[in-house]
Amino acid sequence: MDKLPLLQDHIIAKLEKGLSRELTYHCLEHTLDVLKQSENIAHAENIKDEEKLYLLKVAALYHDSGFLFVYRGHEEAGCKLAAEELPLYGFEKKQIDTICGLIMATKIPQSPKNHLEQVICDADLDYLGRNDYLVISNHLYHEFLLEGFVKNDKDWLEMQISFFKIHHYFTAWSVKHRGPVKQQHFEKLLEARK
Repeated sequence: MDKLPLLQDHIIAKLEKGLSRELTYHCLEHTLDVLKQSENIAHAENIKDEEKLYLLKVAALYHDSGFLFVYRGHEEAGCKLAAEELPLYGFEKKQIDTICGLIMATKIPQSPKNHLEQVICDADLDYLGRNDYLVISNHLYHEFLLEGFVKNDKDWLEMQISFFKIHHYFTAWSVKHRGPVKQQHFEKLLEARK
């Protein structure tokens, strides 16, 4: 279990070098934020099992690594990369399967099947209920413009409103601590639409 620093250095270097500069949202900062929030939420949710926490951290590091190869289907590509690399760090198939389950749970619409998967899903979209939401969503807007998912501000506003309507947090901590601020952001989006 002492291989995390080595693995973290490896994946950070890989993302720094390989991710397109056009990925203004799905960048290294996002990965590090998801890692940090995964740890925070897991702690708040009283997850103490060392192996589960270890696998959660590794999954957070790999959850958007598929962007090194593709945009659509990046979760599957991230799982493939994890399955290729993690045995070199002593991971067994069962552990890699758990990590891939965690990565796949973050695919939109999110579909967590257990508590650990709920944690990473909430960590991945933690910013929706934070004060830095506008800054971070602006990064996503610019990325989506480049990728052709939206054409303009109006498209983006409608996409955000639709997403806020279907999104919900899974863990008790995120519901309590991120839900209210997320609701305020949603109300501002609705106000902007008028």
